[in-house]
Amino acid sequence: MKHVVKIDIDRIIATLRAAVPNMEVPIVTEISRRRRDPFEVLISTILSLRTKDEVTRQASRRLFERARTPEGILGLTEAEIAGLIFPVGFYKTKAKTLRQVSSDLIEHYYGKVPDDLDELLKLKGVGRKTANLVITLGYGQLGICVDTHVHRISNRLGYVKTRTPEQTEMALRDKLPPQYWIEYNDLLVTWGQNICRPISPLCSKCAIYGYCERVGVTKHR
Repeated sequence: MKHVVKIDIDRIIATLRAAVPNMEVPIVTEISRRRRDPFEVLISTILSLRTKDEVTRQASRRLFERARTPEGILGLTEAEIAGLIFPVGFYKTKAKTLRQVSSDLIEHYYGKVPDDLDELLKLKGVGRKTANLVITLGYGQLGICVDTHVHRISNRLGYVKTRTPEQTEMALRDKLPPQYWIEYNDLLVTWGQNICRPISPLCSKCAIYGYCERVGVTKHR
């Protein structure tokens, strides 16, 4: 028999807010809470792609101890940056990307990270996830960041029915109340890393189990 529930997004958000405070937050969120700096959010997000949070945490710390500005990054060679950020995924490519991004910021934006989504997307290595994180965590402006966790859980809940993260973002922009836009990513990423995992989610420990249609879930604990 199909598991049918009422998708109460207000109750879901409230429940997740109460459930996640003792859980480890995503690394880029952690960095932004220590110091809201759009450049650091941008750089740490680029480092975090296809990299575990603990690796990103240490790599960001080492890099920011040496350089916290576009000018500072350009004062380092690719080899120096690569050495500082190793072993993040694709560290050699990312070292090159960080220098290119820094150069573009200085050349086209007077060294300042733009607060416009379309302008951010012009930067090398910046996709919609990264751009939205800069907008929301770096500038505190409305945006919806969708990574694999947000895409998976939004569909698993039955709140949206989409095939790609970009489709999920657009669906959420139409459906999710604006007051939840900024925190939605933090809540779902934290929940996805700890409870609603890609394979065999911990449904027995899930605080929002009663609001979830569990779309696509064939095995759970």
